[in-house]
Amino acid sequence: MVLLEVQMQGKAGFKHRLAAQSFRFLQLHPQVQHLEVVVVVPHHRLRLGPNRRPHQLGAFLAGVHWLSLEELGQQPGLVPLLSLLTLPVLPKPDIPGATEQILQPRPDLLETVLSILGERFPHLTREEIMALINLPTDHLRHTRWAQEWIEEGRQEGEARGEARGRAAEAAAMAIRQLNHRCGPLSEATTAHIQALPLQQLEALTDALLDFAGADDLASWLAEHAG
Repeated sequence: MVLLEVQMQGKAGFKHRLAAQSFRFLQLHPQVQHLEVVVVVPHHRLRLGPNRRPHQLGAFLAGVHWLSLEELGQQPGLVPLLSLLTLPVLPKPDIPGATEQILQPRPDLLETVLSILGERFPHLTREEIMALINLPTDHLRHTRWAQEWIEEGRQEGEARGEARGRAAEAAAMAIRQLNHRCGPLSEATTAHIQALPLQQLEALTDALLDFAGADDLASWLAEHAG
């Protein structure tokens, strides 16, 4: 079993809370024999608690896997969904190359890429974000994904377009409910959910009714990874 936690901002009591929630999870699920705790952070410089801590807490933290998005972005050959996670922390000059590696095999992720970059650079216009990833505005105006994003296209009547619309609606509904049940979602978690296929989004919408907090969401995403 993998317990995934995403922490994008510094928080003094995070490590204590992580330990408490992890042991609480094991208490509630006694059938779990092996638990891997994975924490996704933007970089290892993030301050998540005091350097001096109880021995028992230090022993727990020694077994935690810390995934730095900054370091992840420096690795070659990442699959598109992993590359998506690095967009919020990549140096700006590296973004065009990273988005090309994402969109070449997965052009269907364009909307997710634009959404992540729009949240990271709220001061940029849509056209400026398109230019940032080296996609000409004139060309994008004739693509289905950009037409939807800038709301200048017409509705697609094809089954594929309808399926994409249902997936976007399901993702938006799931994200709204999860924000209420689990607290505000991070950009990385939101992007992960938006990239899920329709079938998994429908399953998540059903499952979240039983969620008690962020731990349940992390467990569900870990169980349905890949």
